[in-house]
Amino acid sequence: MFKYIVKGVMFTRQCSDKVALPLRSIKPKSQRKAVKNFLDFKRVRTIGGKGGDGCISFLHLWSNANAGPDGGDGGNGAHVVFKSNSNIKDLVYVPSFLKGDDGEKGYNKDCNGKNASHKLVEVPIGTVIRDKDGKVVGDLLEEGMMFIAARGGAGGRGNHYFITDTEQAPKVCEYGAEGEDLTYNVEVRSMAQVGLIGFPNVGKSTLLQAISRARPKIAPYPFTTLKPYVGIINYDDYEQIAVADLPGLIPDSHKNKGLGIEFLKHVERCFILAFVLDMSLKNPWEYLNSLQYELSQFNENFIERPQFIVANKMDLPGSQDNLEILKSKVDNIPIIPISAKVGDNLGNLLRQIKIMYDKTVNIT
Repeated sequence: MFKYIVKGVMFTRQCSDKVALPLRSIKPKSQRKAVKNFLDFKRVRTIGGKGGDGCISFLHLWSNANAGPDGGDGGNGAHVVFKSNSNIKDLVYVPSFLKGDDGEKGYNKDCNGKNASHKLVEVPIGTVIRDKDGKVVGDLLEEGMMFIAARGGAGGRGNHYFITDTEQAPKVCEYGAEGEDLTYNVEVRSMAQVGLIGFPNVGKSTLLQAISRARPKIAPYPFTTLKPYVGIINYDDYEQIAVADLPGLIPDSHKNKGLGIEFLKHVERCFILAFVLDMSLKNPWEYLNSLQYELSQFNENFIERPQFIVANKMDLPGSQDNLEILKSKVDNIPIIPISAKVGDNLGNLLRQIKIMYDKTVNIT
C-alpha cells in the first residue's frame, strides 16, 4: 500500500490499483492581480498587404541619351497566414485585426521592389476557421498546418515590362493590387477535457482553485465568472488533464437567455461533463434536471458524453439529507460528494476525473 498527501488530503493506493495519483503542486500560486482567462473564440478581420506600384523611368547614359525604359516592378504584398502550434493553448494573443505588410515599390535601373514577408499568426492545434456565413474553410488538426486567411496583392509592373516592337518608350506602369479583406470566426475545437457545469454560485470557481493553480474570480454574487478559466491537474503517470470553469447557466439558456448560446458553445468543447450542484439548496436534483435539459435542447449529443455529478457544499446543514435523496433519484451517473471550500473528499474527485479521462481516451 502506498500513501500520498495532496493539498492536505491523504491518498492510499494498493499495488494492484492502476489509477494514477494526482501530483501536489510545489510551485506556489501567483499573487498578481491580473487573472488570465481562456479565450476560445474570436472574430478576426484579415487584410492582405498591398502590392508595390511599378515605376516609370527612362535610363539616360552619357554615351546613350535614349537608353530606353528602366522602370522596375513592385514587390508583392504579404499574406496573412494562420499556423498551428502545440505551444499555443488559446486565442488570447491573436489580434482582432491583422494586416500584412505592403510590397515595396519599383525603382529605376530595372530594380524591382522587395516582396513583403508574410504575416504568420500562431494558433492552437485544432483551431477551426469559419467564414462570415459560418462555413468551415480551415481546420488546423496537426502541428505546423497553415491556412492563408488573406492573400496579399501582386506588385505592379514597371514601364520596362510594356516594351513592344511598336512601342519602345512606354510611359505606363501598373499600380499594386490591393490585398484581400476577409473576416473569419476563429474558434478552438477543444478547450478542456473536463467542463464544470452548474448554476451561478454553486462553487465551480472555488473548486477549480482548490484542485489546480488556476485563480478564477470568486465572489458571493451570481455571474462572477463571465469567461471560462482553465486549470491543469498533473498525475504521476505524466498525464495532464485540463479542467474548465465555465460561466453559470440559467433556465432557457438554449433560447439565448443569460450568456446563452455563448455559454453552450464553451460546453461543446469539453469531452467530460461535471455537473456541480449546491447540496444545501432545496431539491438540488431539480437543478440537475434543468442543466441536462438545457444541454440536450442545444445539442442532443451532449447527453451521450461521459458525465458525473459533483455534490458540493457538503459542509452546510441539510446537504447530507439531500445527498441521500439525490442518490435514490440518480442511478447511472457517479456522484462525488465534496466540499470545495473546506477541501473534503477532493482526492476521490481527482481519482474519478482520471478514471473517466482514461475511459474517454480509450474510446477516442
